[in-house]
Amino acid sequence: MNVGGEGLLAPARSAADLSPLEWKFSQVFGERTAGEEVQEVDIISAIEFDRTGDHLATGDRGGRVVLFERTDTKDHGGHRRDLERMDYSMSRHPEFRYKTEFQSHEPEFDYLKSLEIEEKINKIRWCQTANGALFLLSTNDKTIKFWKIQEKKVKKVCEMNVDASKSVENGAVGSLSASSKPSLANGVCKERPISSPSNENSIPSGGLPSLHLPVVTSHETSLMARCRRVYAHAHDYHINSISNNSDGETFISADDLRINLWNLEISNQSFNIVDVKPTNMEDLTEVITSAEFHPTHCNMLAYSSSRGSIRLIDLRQSALCDTHSKLFEEREVPGSRSFFTEIIASISDIKFAKNGRQVLSRDYMTLKLWDINMDSGPVATFQVHEYLRPKVMYSFRKPV
Repeated sequence: MNVGGEGLLAPARSAADLSPLEWKFSQVFGERTAGEEVQEVDIISAIEFDRTGDHLATGDRGGRVVLFERTDTKDHGGHRRDLERMDYSMSRHPEFRYKTEFQSHEPEFDYLKSLEIEEKINKIRWCQTANGALFLLSTNDKTIKFWKIQEKKVKKVCEMNVDASKSVENGAVGSLSASSKPSLANGVCKERPISSPSNENSIPSGGLPSLHLPVVTSHETSLMARCRRVYAHAHDYHINSISNNSDGETFISADDLRINLWNLEISNQSFNIVDVKPTNMEDLTEVITSAEFHPTHCNMLAYSSSRGSIRLIDLRQSALCDTHSKLFEEREVPGSRSFFTEIIASISDIKFAKNGRQVLSRDYMTLKLWDINMDSGPVATFQVHEYLRPKVMYSFRKPV
């Protein structure tokens, strides 16, 4: 992934406005020379801001995670906070710079199922920071990894602290004597009486004044990414989402048919909390497409399905949450459902609002905003790809 440039896209209006979406260019990361083809491994497959908005993480098809850091808040942090208190929008856009990158996943091969596992990053989720270090979860189709990114001081030997009076005449510095006496091999101890003054190898009682150690100092700092945990062998199907819990200790991972609950400190055990797999796979009517914890209530989570529905579940009801607390789905006009509507109704992702009161869902054609206290229908619908509807309808109606 090329990270030499700078950049981002930013919406030019508030989410509450029902007017058509308008976007304006703000920043772009990476530079591509004329005629240079985009490599498959450089295509971004996941992107995530942290809770503060000061850090941005991207994952690509090559299994790499690239981190960016916001720079405009460092110089104008106090002024920005004052503007936010006055509910006044800033005229300048956020600016980010490249921070670091690391290889998160490598291509693997499942010999039991004769299946190749791609290194592509499916999801990235930020965890709580601690002691100035950044923590995040990244996952491909089968394996989740817990990363710690921290600044480490680079230690170097800056000087040899040798007694200047023992230096030789040609400028070379000797640590002991300039005489060429044979030295003992490392680890060999040859006993000699120390009290004998006539012994040439005897050590004086005051020690050797010409023996000095090199001085190690820390001048530079470098960002180091270290994998702390690997959570594997828990999903039979491809992982489509991960989500951190507000308790800071657990997270969930979801595939097409199951949702598992993990503890961040335990990598060899997880608990299956949702299982929609039917006894007979021919009776399967929908699959899980996304799952996310509530931002403040650690006992609540929501997951979406390929039929366009969102289910809110409470972990306090039972260990296996087969039944949902609330169901959110848009009521359809009788006789309007078809093969085409089932395809575009599939929800690809959901996201809770910061206050936990609303849920934003994304399907093929629209964005829908739901109120968790009102399951009769979405409170707002944003048409994203409405201009594609006539073309898609024509492609489905055209005879093969």
